[in-house]
Amino acid sequence: MKIKKHAPFIRKMLFDTFLYMAKGGFYLRKAHCLPASGHIIPDDFLGVCVASNANPETDSYVVNQLQTLGIKRVRLDFTYGDLDGFNARFLQRLISENFAITLHLVAPFDTAKNMHSQHDQMRWQQFLTTVLDRFGASIQQIEIGNTINRKRWSGYSITRFLVAWDIAYQTVKSRNVTLLGPNIQDFEPMYNISLLKTLQAKNQLPDVHTDNLFVERAIEPERYDHRIFKYQWTRIFKYNLIKKARLLQKIGHDFGVQQTASSAAFWAIYRIKRILPDGEQKQADYLVRYFTLLAASDALHQANWGALICHREGLINDGLSNADYPDLERIAHYQSADGELSEYSHYPSFSAMQPLLKYISGARYQTTIANGSHLEIHHFTHANGQCHIAWTTNGKVAYLADIYSEESLKSAKKLNRDGKSLEKNAAFICESPIYLCWEADATIAVVAQPCVADNVVIHPHIQDLQYFRLNENGWLGLVLAKDVNEAEQLMYALHPDKLSAPDKAHALRHARNAIWAIEDPRNTDAKLTVKQPIKMYPHKAFLDRFKPSKAKRSWNGAIELLRRGIGTAQPIAYFEKVGDKTLKQNFYICEHVKADFSIGEIFAAFARGEPTYHGLTPEEVYKQFAQFCQNMHGRLIFFRDFSGGNILVKQDENKQLSFSLIDTARLRTIDAPPFPMQYRLADLVRACHKLHKAGRERFMQIYLGLNGKQFGRQARLAFFLYDCKVKLKRTIGRKGIKKLIKHIKGIS
Repeated sequence: MKIKKHAPFIRKMLFDTFLYMAKGGFYLRKAHCLPASGHIIPDDFLGVCVASNANPETDSYVVNQLQTLGIKRVRLDFTYGDLDGFNARFLQRLISENFAITLHLVAPFDTAKNMHSQHDQMRWQQFLTTVLDRFGASIQQIEIGNTINRKRWSGYSITRFLVAWDIAYQTVKSRNVTLLGPNIQDFEPMYNISLLKTLQAKNQLPDVHTDNLFVERAIEPERYDHRIFKYQWTRIFKYNLIKKARLLQKIGHDFGVQQTASSAAFWAIYRIKRILPDGEQKQADYLVRYFTLLAASDALHQANWGALICHREGLINDGLSNADYPDLERIAHYQSADGELSEYSHYPSFSAMQPLLKYISGARYQTTIANGSHLEIHHFTHANGQCHIAWTTNGKVAYLADIYSEESLKSAKKLNRDGKSLEKNAAFICESPIYLCWEADATIAVVAQPCVADNVVIHPHIQDLQYFRLNENGWLGLVLAKDVNEAEQLMYALHPDKLSAPDKAHALRHARNAIWAIEDPRNTDAKLTVKQPIKMYPHKAFLDRFKPSKAKRSWNGAIELLRRGIGTAQPIAYFEKVGDKTLKQNFYICEHVKADFSIGEIFAAFARGEPTYHGLTPEEVYKQFAQFCQNMHGRLIFFRDFSGGNILVKQDENKQLSFSLIDTARLRTIDAPPFPMQYRLADLVRACHKLHKAGRERFMQIYLGLNGKQFGRQARLAFFLYDCKVKLKRTIGRKGIKKLIKHIKGIS
């Protein structure tokens, strides 16, 4: 078959998309919202991509894992040579175990690249025919196409793919096998529009329109995708997962394809860890949140997780490292399950998949209890009862008692993300989903507008610790403890009615805030640190009325640091008085940080000309501190009070430094990378203020070098302006005026 000369596909794609848009093709009213409720979710809605290897025992292992999960449908990649290899053996095993199989037929890269040649067309035709002759009667679906908008992965140009599709369409449809395609990667609807329009004109439409519907780059499944129209347009166009799925479905419908499926999608653990250290736990959270939203959207007929076994993105860890990852992305061709069977282990996402399958497979999506505004609650019913799947976006928290009636909570069976029973006192909805289950005839009473708690941050993956709410005598707050008994012990000993700021003589600090040490009720040999605002300047008193209390801000900042893997004092509790107009009736309590010195003390010593500090050379300090700052900013933290005294340092016997941050009330985070340079510089000019000019330059050369930049005009100007600001404060600012008054008093 000869390829006809076409105009460049990119030109055609843009023209087709323009026409589609001009006809209102992208208009879908409230596309970002979930549609009317009441649809049935297919029993095999949720599937997974599988592979085996040369070891026959791997076949049995994979089958056992699928049965443990309750998976009914799998997707297997199959290419040249597999008919005589382990994949044919594995495919036969899947058939014998009665799995519904989507066989993804993949042309090798070189063949796809040379699909213009008669020889490669014949090889492709022969491969298709042989596979269908051998397995066609036992295969539910055939998918053609592998990330065809990623030429570097698939090998296809669009015109070459159309040739491969033409051959495959004739071969597959002659056997009455369901045909899926074309497998677009990510949400790039221009490709979907132009390809489906082309296939419609050729009377070669697939039975199911497929797309790998990733939202990994948006970080959270619920978030609007900032990369489509950049940050300033994100909230206008509102391209979230729901809108993407519904638009793909609409595009399919508009060109005559009634069903749409996501062939594969996942969160790679190493990418999550760039911002959040609990990558394995977050992958599991995102899995439940992603598939629940897709099931609720009624936009997709099927949706698959990516590789079952893979250290980067699988539900099962193969025990390998990133260096062992194959050159070809597994999303394009999942060739084999690598590693040794003895090294395989479950990721948390494996455990998270089990209850999700139980509660959404074949269920009816009843209604949306909450969708958006950082809270998601979705109501499903099934033969054995009804359940709510609930979660918040990252860091947020909602109180069950503020959403459900007391009777509804008492009658509910509460399960965590992995299907394990929550403690009776479970009181929260957080970023790690939970299941609330009732009998089929139960009446569930929910408030009219459920919402998250106001300006409270929690981190649910702190090992062996839980959150407990205080709500009594006009006080609100949270306590972080290992169990109910410890929480009660802490609440009794640290109850805000018992806390009172000491005088200057007995305080660690006594200025705008009083900071003092108290005995840790859990360990009499340890100390806790308490912080309370005691002085409010008039302008601050006015502005702070529109902010959370200082205690809550300190708590939120510390929790955000922990969520993102940055050292800080372990938070214990915060308490605030309801309706407090003085803004002083609030307390933040944390563990005492054991440190050897602060970065301010180190930099001041170097500025005085000392060649070392506690055996540390300037170069050793600059390199380690620069890496710490890079990690902090890389995790999207803008500390805003990054002065030398707030950066505590501990040194080990090998001169390795660990850093902890205190005074966390001013901290802010941004939603997604890149982290702005002006925020980086705003932090660093504070940290380096006590450092001499040569030291600043060397430190900034190291730090900026980690970002591929140089210490140029912008950075030098930031240091100059901050130095000027400090001088003004010391002369005509509040501190300068205080010094002047003291001087006058001294003269008189």
